[in-house]
Amino acid sequence: MLNIAIFGGTFNPFHIGHYEMLSSICSLEFIDKVLVMPDKIPPHKTLNNVVDDLHRQNMCKIVCEDFIKAEPCFIEFEREGKSYTIDTINLLRKKHPNDNFFVTIGGDMLSTLDTWYNWQELIKKVSFIAFKRDGIADFEKSYNRLIDLGADIKIIDDKITNISSTKLRNKISKEYLPPKIYDYIIEKGIYNG
Repeated sequence: MLNIAIFGGTFNPFHIGHYEMLSSICSLEFIDKVLVMPDKIPPHKTLNNVVDDLHRQNMCKIVCEDFIKAEPCFIEFEREGKSYTIDTINLLRKKHPNDNFFVTIGGDMLSTLDTWYNWQELIKKVSFIAFKRDGIADFEKSYNRLIDLGADIKIIDDKITNISSTKLRNKISKEYLPPKIYDYIIEKGIYNG
């Protein structure tokens, strides 16, 4: 039985904040494997200026090379429609019926978790790893509310660089990208690289 963390996101691009989060998740002793999973169609975002799916997948592959526990997972590209977390979990549980899953979320998403599609079913099937982020005023309140509703949440208090993906896409900066990702973006000529 493995404890598998799911680290999902649009990863448009995979920036240093994502990299720091992945590093933190991989360092958790109770986590055996981390699935780095780009969203196909995230339900909570309007997608503007999203690069080709292949580039986002390639960035995930490149980053996973740096972490023994990490591996890319493109399961959300195996189906049509929006990438609802509960649908992904149901697919993963069919493939790994004996494993435990932990969904990684940012502190800002904790306050909206009980608005996610089928969230009541989701909190019964998975645990959560939540990154506490500076400036999230109602983090503790949201955490306590969700615990009362039956959610299992582990909190990570590591300092993560806060970056706007939109601003980064408009002005690609070496400072905010893992070196291999910066090189990939420049080599492929994506964004304004």
